[in-house]
Amino acid sequence: MSVTYTCLIIDDEPLAQELIEEHVSRIPELKIVGRCNDAMQASSILAKQHVDLLFLDINMPVMKGIDFFKNLINKPQVIFTTAYREYALEGFEVSALDYLLKPITFERFFLAVQKFFKAVEKREPIFVDKVKGEKVGEIIFVSQGHRKIKVDLNEVRYIESFKDYINIHITNTEIRIKENIGVFQKKLGQSFLRIHRSYIVNSVYVTGYTKHDVEMEEHELPIGSSYQEKVLGFFENKYFSQQRRHSD
Repeated sequence: MSVTYTCLIIDDEPLAQELIEEHVSRIPELKIVGRCNDAMQASSILAKQHVDLLFLDINMPVMKGIDFFKNLINKPQVIFTTAYREYALEGFEVSALDYLLKPITFERFFLAVQKFFKAVEKREPIFVDKVKGEKVGEIIFVSQGHRKIKVDLNEVRYIESFKDYINIHITNTEIRIKENIGVFQKKLGQSFLRIHRSYIVNSVYVTGYTKHDVEMEEHELPIGSSYQEKVLGFFENKYFSQQRRHSD
């Protein structure tokens, strides 16, 4: 089963949109979920649709592409496009994968997309649950004082316990709430795994493991001795079931 990544084109020039769409159509691993003329339209789509990669024009009316990207909370990967070479440095300062100068040739576009594939290979977990390339998440609300805060479980990397509090580690941020980790665990889906009395991980973001710890990109979280058998069994079963799906 091949993995499909969703992408969104944001450009105020229709011809530029059409050219990028034509380039994307030649790469089967990419699927366009929308074309936008400005940041406002893009915001509306991103609020409803998971997007893995943005093709984002820097010089747009109302709000510049770089300003739009800086203000996103959950940032997809981004490849900037523009007709102005002088914007390149500013684009890389916000961790863009690449910078494409218009008019964009397919050869140059293809090289940029390869950078995206390499980036997601590093970030993508060993045990990814995907159905037809789509990520399935669930929204819950947690209490922080008098406020209710929305949490997309699809974005949660791991949960860490501190006495009567837990830290919910999410993409680019974390939320601390007063909650028992065992009680919170009951709210989570099947991809979440208790590995220690103080840690629950989202197996979707696990990049490796040993008998003693779980790797999540730059983090290494310990596996408690009483959880070891269950954790190792979970990963082994997950891996082999995924291998069988891919071979079917």
